Amino acid sequence: MAEMMKGNVAIAEAAVRAGVRFYAGYPITPSSEIMEYLAKRLPELGRQFIQSESELAAINMVMGAAACGVRALTASSGPGISLKQEGISVLSDEELTCVVVNVVRYGNGLGTLFSSQCDYFRETRGGGNGDYRCIVLCPSSIQEAVDLMLTAYELAEKYRVVTVFMTEGALGQMMEPCELPDFVEPPKLPWGFDGKYSYKKIGIFDRDSMQEAEQLNRKYETIRAEEQRWESENVQDADYVFVAYGLPGRAVKGVTRQMRAQGLKVGLIRPITAWPFPVKAFAEVNPGVKGFITVEANATGQMVDDVALASKTVFRDRFVPTHALPCVYGLPSRKFIMDGFGQIVSGARKEVY
Repeated sequence: MAEMMKGNVAIAEAAVRAGVRFYAGYPITPSSEIMEYLAKRLPELGRQFIQSESELAAINMVMGAAACGVRALTASSGPGISLKQEGISVLSDEELTCVVVNVVRYGNGLGTLFSSQCDYFRETRGGGNGDYRCIVLCPSSIQEAVDLMLTAYELAEKYRVVTVFMTEGALGQMMEPCELPDFVEPPKLPWGFDGKYSYKKIGIFDRDSMQEAEQLNRKYETIRAEEQRWESENVQDADYVFVAYGLPGRAVKGVTRQMRAQGLKVGLIRPITAWPFPVKAFAEVNPGVKGFITVEANATGQMVDDVALASKTVFRDRFVPTHALPCVYGLPSRKFIMDGFGQIVSGARKEVY
């Protein structure tokens, strides 16, 4: 039975039911309710919760739990996630698994408390030093966030990568009805410490980095081929296709349906995985499409780069313009989307690519 739940609380409870045994983190708005909820919930179940002294400490504690083969979690926002990047890079190097929840807030440096999507570049490009990628999931509703949490761990463990659960401030703070899943009890992961050395060496010495690079590339190629996720509507005959994820994707879905009712041939691609980016979705688009339009809650347009690359990959024989409608922060309004679309169609707003 569905019950009204705050987004952050629902995400936290979904993680509990997905088998999380360890959480370490440091509070930061707008993600703090995840930590506050788990501070009480995990000890009730005999599991471990630690409020660390810093974000750096938190990600390294998560690394320790992951090395022991249990499902581990941390959450933060903005600069807190930035401080975790070295640890995420090390986790990736050691092919250990965890889930990192980023409840995105707007701005550079300390930023603001506004809901945003301005961390797209960081999350989809790795974020820290080295050659690695994280699987990045982007829910557009509280129910979808709840449903994707178990998937986040299953993907992390299948490929031995870090999964980033990229939500937004508004999704974390809003309330919606959702149905919670049953509890699962995952087995201890086979590479975890068991009293003897049970996974590859830590460090930089006595390693064949060329061989490791080849193995990583094969793994990432498999993830790209097998794990693209998206939702699409009305793309087969669309003159223009909007691309938006998360809450803006949800807003754009409603606007495109209204535009369709007015006789405008528009469609929508809503990425659920920001990485791997759903290039396959573009193969379903009308071969005569006139352009792609991203709607993003950031200042500059970030996903527009991946949309342009996907367009070029699929439409090899002709140029299809890619436009961006960045609303900076918050949720794009119907007027913002419609006005931007009118400017694009009239030629008043030029393409980015």
